[in-house]
Amino acid sequence: MGQQQKTAGSTAVATVALLTGATVWGLIWYPYRAIEQAGISGTLATLATYAVALLAGLFAFRRDLHGFRFSWWLPAIALVAGGCNLGYVLAVLHGEVMRVLLLFYLSPLWTVALARLLLDERLRPAGAVVIGCSVLGAAVMLWRPELGLPWPRNGAEWLGLGAGFCFALQNVLIRRTAHLSIELKTVTVFAGVIVLGLALIPFEPLPDPARLQAAEWTTLLVVGLLLLAVNLVVQAGLTALAANQAIVIMLFELVVAALSAWWLAGELTGPAEWLGGALIVAASLFSGTLEERPSAGS
Repeated sequence: MGQQQKTAGSTAVATVALLTGATVWGLIWYPYRAIEQAGISGTLATLATYAVALLAGLFAFRRDLHGFRFSWWLPAIALVAGGCNLGYVLAVLHGEVMRVLLLFYLSPLWTVALARLLLDERLRPAGAVVIGCSVLGAAVMLWRPELGLPWPRNGAEWLGLGAGFCFALQNVLIRRTAHLSIELKTVTVFAGVIVLGLALIPFEPLPDPARLQAAEWTTLLVVGLLLLAVNLVVQAGLTALAANQAIVIMLFELVVAALSAWWLAGELTGPAEWLGGALIVAASLFSGTLEERPSAGS
């Protein structure tokens, strides 16, 4: 009984960690939009904030990272993390937001296959219903008949689809590498985003630093430190929960994004958004049915 209570407590803490991360990610579009309006492109803003996060992480974790052993999982995590974060930002900036989000939030479907392949996680029938409920909720929130079928039509939409796949793969890889420290995987994520960002710099217009006000510099610094904190929290949750369960909980980000867009940007939230959000919340509440855990004797 004591062990069961301990496990239930750990699961609850991990769930709260992921919900916290989803809440932050659902709000973080606002400072990035403000940074872009100040003349800093999405790539440069992402690069700058993740550089702040990396430097702060290397300083904060200098003792934990001392003497670490290299693992080939680390460059894989770095690559997919870079693709997820940069791909998402560029897709939203250069494509139709609703279509990009709909393609990105197909990620639970990719997670089912990836978790089965890399983690040997199996779904109960009830778990499959929960996955379907989460994807249906995203579709109800984002679907617009005039936009057509959710199939990529241009480069930005392919970026959105690819970023969603990378999001699913990143979560599975973090779960797969539970033997590596959270601190190490956190700085690896930051490094991956920075490396890919630097590769895109030659194609980006460079702003004049003299034109940036103190508010923009402060925003870059604060967002970078926030990225460090939220990545630690999310990775702790991803390490403790099944990948299929985690990806459904992370869809709560979409609910927060819709509410924050209504509150901060005056974007209308109609019946479809409320219904879709309710489906996602319901899927999160029942996400514990997703994983078919091995029996005690196995």
